[in-house]
Amino acid sequence: MSGVKKYDYSTLTAAIRSYTEVDDSVFTQAIIDEFIMGAEFRIYQELPMDSARFVQEGTLAADDNTINSPAGALFIRGVEVFNSTSATTGNGSWLEKKKDQTYLSEYTDRLTGPEGDLTAQDVTGFPKYYAMFGGATTITDTTSGGMYIAPTPDAAYKFRIYYNKMPTGLGSGTDGNSNTYLSNYFPQGLLYACLVEAFGYLKGPMDMLTFMKIDIKMQYNSLQVCNLEDEDETITLTEQLEYQSSHRLRKLRRNYDNNISNM
Repeated sequence: MSGVKKYDYSTLTAAIRSYTEVDDSVFTQAIIDEFIMGAEFRIYQELPMDSARFVQEGTLAADDNTINSPAGALFIRGVEVFNSTSATTGNGSWLEKKKDQTYLSEYTDRLTGPEGDLTAQDVTGFPKYYAMFGGATTITDTTSGGMYIAPTPDAAYKFRIYYNKMPTGLGSGTDGNSNTYLSNYFPQGLLYACLVEAFGYLKGPMDMLTFMKIDIKMQYNSLQVCNLEDEDETITLTEQLEYQSSHRLRKLRRNYDNNISNM
């Protein structure tokens, strides 16, 4: 493992089996794929990265106060609406996010709606707020959840949604990649996240599982201060982390082997 700067699907699979000392009769390709998928989801949810940021443009429908979340969105960073029905040029207006859609209902009904104190008011206008209302079941553009907006648009305004999405990960089939951003620029973090999944599957020693979880957190913190735009700095950091982590792992493995031999 010494000197590894990045992984592809094949070398990561070999590393998982090597670290756990489990061969392909137990860690089949399908099981390895599950480890990798679980690890990638863990990383992208716990440590959102610029590489997973996306932007989607669209057009609001007049008199419709809902829009769909982009396909596969993990979370929404922001919604920008333009005072135009034809272009997204210039500066738009950023909608203020409200944590609960009940605020939008109260805003519409009590402040501008006919059911509130201010009767005979138009409930439509240029949007100011948005709130998530859930409903996500899969990863298509109609099943990834949605948002309420208020006031209800009075025209077909153009908008942009800024969001983070789960990229296509490493995999053995046609749905997977042989290399990814994580495997190239966060290889040790990806490996240890996979080992957490693997040791959990094996119901392995808790000290090993705890070690892996702690090491992932350490690498999260290191990655947050690393300039990922500079590949040389990233490789230097990876080498340092690999040395520190491997040293602790070898010491822990020796203790574990000694405990087994004394049983």
